[in-house]
Amino acid sequence: MANTARRPEAWLVVLASIGLGAWSMLALGESELTLPALCSAGTPWGTPPSLPLDLALMLHSPAKLAADWALMVAAMMTPLLVAPLRHVRDRSFVRRRPRATLLFISGYAAVWMIAGVALQAVALAALWAVPAPLPCLGVAAAAASTWQVSPAKQWCLNRCHRQPQLAAFGAAADRDAIVFGLTNGTSCAGACWALMLPMLLVGHAHLWAMIAVTLFVCAERLESPAPLAWRVRGAGKALRIAAAQTRMRLAPQGRLREVLP
Repeated sequence: MANTARRPEAWLVVLASIGLGAWSMLALGESELTLPALCSAGTPWGTPPSLPLDLALMLHSPAKLAADWALMVAAMMTPLLVAPLRHVRDRSFVRRRPRATLLFISGYAAVWMIAGVALQAVALAALWAVPAPLPCLGVAAAAASTWQVSPAKQWCLNRCHRQPQLAAFGAAADRDAIVFGLTNGTSCAGACWALMLPMLLVGHAHLWAMIAVTLFVCAERLESPAPLAWRVRGAGKALRIAAAQTRMRLAPQGRLREVLP
């Protein structure tokens, strides 16, 4: 019997490789992107930092912070790029697909790098004003919780699902690809910024925080666009899918029809 399994598309393999490579570097300790780790040099939670902020910044240059932020974005955001990149590639001629892909990613990455400057500046200012990480983390968690239930968060999520018309030829096609990257990146940063900020304030637990936030934002993106309102938002659809898949695998073969919706 012929094997009908489809091979993964090359661009998906490249995207997954980038994400896995970034996660591997983070797991191996190549990055020191969290500011409490930068400023406290490994001191326990709740103790004053052992390095002054200006000295910490001398030891970790803006270029190093930018490179570490780019690594974090590459690790966390590659799963979110699959749907918009597929839209870009489906609406581009074959010979233009690599160019359109790079233009989209350039716009998307540019937005996240600017967001990184803003978020790290806010975190640095907070740590300078209140050296103990726990109060800073509490404020950041409160801000994230408020943003999570706000209509503005839903507006950003709705725009993350937008798939605009893209020109097929010439400069117009290049412009549309990079503009789509910029607008999609802006929507994504708007939806995720409040979840990203606490990660800069959790000290040596930043890798676990990154994993948790990545899983959450990927699950959250499965939700359909919804009206703007104050309400609790989360990973309900992802949990329902996981529960259904679990029941299917645990159910006896004869009862499979009862499990399927």
